[in-house]
Amino acid sequence: MKIVPLGDKVVVARMEAQAQTKGGIVLPDSSRDRPNEGRILSVGDGPLLPDGRHAPLQVHEGDRVLFAPWAGTEIQIDGQTALILNEADILAVIS
Repeated sequence: MKIVPLGDKVVVARMEAQAQTKGGIVLPDSSRDRPNEGRILSVGDGPLLPDGRHAPLQVHEGDRVLFAPWAGTEIQIDGQTALILNEADILAVIS
């Protein structure tokens, strides 16, 4: 199933949390950090302008992005957790 967000929203798949430290210590689920990095699955049409057109978004499907740690709304898509974010919550594109 594909989710198509509205307006300036984007759907992001969060990267997996590190299960092990660099020193080899296995981390339990409760102590893993929530990654603030992900890959964009789909983007909206952009914000609506006064003349009725949509302004293009700066990010595109497939971009790897950094976002604010507690931003967005978590959703379930085919058993996978994803986030719906405002484009303004995206801090940077990783190239």
